[in-house]
Amino acid sequence: METTRIARTAMLPYGKQAIDEDDIQAVVDVLRSDFITQGPAIDRFERKVADYVGARYAVAFCNGTAALHAACFAAGVGPGDEVITTPITFLASSNCALYMGARPVFADIKLDTYNIDPDRLASAITAKTKAIIPVDFTGQPVEIDRITKIAQDHGLVVIQDAAHSLGATYSGRKVGQYADMTMFSFHPVKHVTSGEGGVIVTDNEHYYKQLQLFRSHGMTRDAALMQQNDGPWYYEMIELGYNFRMTDMQAALGASQMDKLDRFVQRRRAIAARYTEAFSSMEGLIVPYQHPNAESSWHLYILRWDEQQFIEGRNRAFQELRDRLIGVHVHYIPIYKQPYYRSLGYANVDCPNAEEYYNTALTLPLYPSMTDQDVEDVIDSVKEVAFTMKEM
Repeated sequence: METTRIARTAMLPYGKQAIDEDDIQAVVDVLRSDFITQGPAIDRFERKVADYVGARYAVAFCNGTAALHAACFAAGVGPGDEVITTPITFLASSNCALYMGARPVFADIKLDTYNIDPDRLASAITAKTKAIIPVDFTGQPVEIDRITKIAQDHGLVVIQDAAHSLGATYSGRKVGQYADMTMFSFHPVKHVTSGEGGVIVTDNEHYYKQLQLFRSHGMTRDAALMQQNDGPWYYEMIELGYNFRMTDMQAALGASQMDKLDRFVQRRRAIAARYTEAFSSMEGLIVPYQHPNAESSWHLYILRWDEQQFIEGRNRAFQELRDRLIGVHVHYIPIYKQPYYRSLGYANVDCPNAEEYYNTALTLPLYPSMTDQDVEDVIDSVKEVAFTMKEM
């Protein structure tokens, strides 16, 4: 087959923020106000997120990793405990257990959704298990009904890592309504951004108060929690917390971005649908499967390259597409393969589905401000590379 190289002049990234004049003005308004941190913009942002997902409480943090750390603290995770999560996720999903002195346990994924397999999760539970951190990988919610039932049967806390799935639904309900605590990320490549930022939503008042303590040095001014009260200036540190607070500048940006969330998600879904239409009939390319109960918000679009069809595999496809200025990526390296985790004794983890997924997965560009021409450039480039590789 004769091919034509795509003539892009700049790299198309796999993800990118979309900032408009309303967002900029929201930050400027904070800069001109009396508070640029620990002010009223935090409350407004938290309320906007909580109301959107249908949760009673929301607590904002400086980033999603800090939010997961705080959720483990609120759940009472500590030394000697085990926390079950997926190996196909960003490091923070398991590191947060290590921060509390607990041991992450990796349960394999399903090869259709790429999310944690509830059956493997259930078989990984021991007397030491304290919590489960399922991850909504790529924006597709996990089978949270099955997971929460397993957790309830064993008295475990569920911390849903929804860094990828703000705006997604499961069985018609928004993510954020099922787990004991749910984390959303506001990093620039996510659905909406606050620059850096994370939020935990919960309906549990005890968790809510623990989260607030943890993000601000374990310090309180609540007279009901203090041992004494010397006056209006007085405060007490009652837990060992951190300075994980978000600034009002970040919160103002996040609140402004939340107004655009539904539009952003709609565009992501349209791009994903176009990709699936273009690639689903191509032999050797595996398009994402969608669970019938889940409606993804499409943080990532993963296209897998069958090693039987493409002898040189995903790695060659990655380089060929990068050479054409299509900024493909790989999400993620199984966490237990990292040198630090191997040093902790994870060298022989048995997750064959995660291994197969990792060896074949390629992330295509997907973000709301992509033009229709950008999308077609990706499609044409993938087709060109696929045909070229099959002729080798």
